[in-house]
Amino acid sequence: MPPSFFSRTGLLAVALTVAGATMTAPPAFAADRDRGHVRLQRALEQAVAGGGPGIVAELRDGRATPWFGTAGVADLATGQRRRPGEHFRIGSFTKAFVGTVVLQLAAEARLTLDDTVARWLPGVVEEHLGADGTKITIRQLLNHTSGLPDAYPGQETPRPEEPGKRFIYSKVNYNLAGMIVEHATGSTLAGEIERRIARPLHLTGTYLPGEGETLRDPHARHYSRQDQNGQETDVHDVTEIDLSWAWAAGGMVSTTSDLHRFLDALLRGRLLPPAQQEEMFTTVSTEGSGWVPDTRYGLGVYAQKLPCGVTLWGGGGFIQGSTTYAMGERTGAHTLVSNLNGDWNDFHQTFAQLFGARFCR
Repeated sequence: MPPSFFSRTGLLAVALTVAGATMTAPPAFAADRDRGHVRLQRALEQAVAGGGPGIVAELRDGRATPWFGTAGVADLATGQRRRPGEHFRIGSFTKAFVGTVVLQLAAEARLTLDDTVARWLPGVVEEHLGADGTKITIRQLLNHTSGLPDAYPGQETPRPEEPGKRFIYSKVNYNLAGMIVEHATGSTLAGEIERRIARPLHLTGTYLPGEGETLRDPHARHYSRQDQNGQETDVHDVTEIDLSWAWAAGGMVSTTSDLHRFLDALLRGRLLPPAQQEEMFTTVSTEGSGWVPDTRYGLGVYAQKLPCGVTLWGGGGFIQGSTTYAMGERTGAHTLVSNLNGDWNDFHQTFAQLFGARFCR
């Protein structure tokens, strides 16, 4: 059983050459674009103004060169700035990768979303969680309506609820889904993510670390105000910490450019056939769950409404030492990826301000 049960402003103007004449973006368009970049940079500065370490953001909107911005530092000891190409822990955005793999297996008729957990993992939830695996489906694992409670290392697990009644965000759901992937394929989850997603999309900085595997270079230092049991403590460096317990629920590592490539392919339907794409983006309400406000959850991805009323799609990840968001318009035309190398900023406020700076007019 897996151990995890439990700005630099870019040159964005596009030149078009027609009959020997160079056509550039209209002045009004360019000015609006530049103002948007200024708003993004201001949001980055605000994100670390309260003492956080550093933040990066990369915006892609169909042009050849993305906009990339930073604020704060990658290393509190040396003051080194954050930079493109850094590897960082993506936390719960791992679920989008796992959901994609499960849906690909469904498209191949290797499993169905209506299969029960007991069909693939007989006795597992009964023994470890006191639930009835014959009443929980794979779909309910992926949209967090299984009734299974969340769990952290060192914490007692509450009693499960009846499946299908309400949304309960739980890492247990996705670690079970990861185990099902391994049973259905006879391979490792890390290997399936590499074979099915990372390799075809050329995501060279994206991987699911094994036990004891640290962040690949280059990377920012990761800082936390929490111990491994979630209790508040002084700021400390957790770059080398083993977070393999998060596994299918939040253990992956990636980069801003890789997450853009993945999110673009996902939103545009390039990873799943139409039937499975529809399943992934069919959502359930999260209202009343105490989870992220103004969201609806699909199968590994979610929709989030910004205060201005714009709805974005993708996901976020919060794990010790790292906070990540990767979201965009449903068509995939505009996407924004950001990472903080710390875990004590106001998660929701930071990213509402950042994404609002780009997507709210």
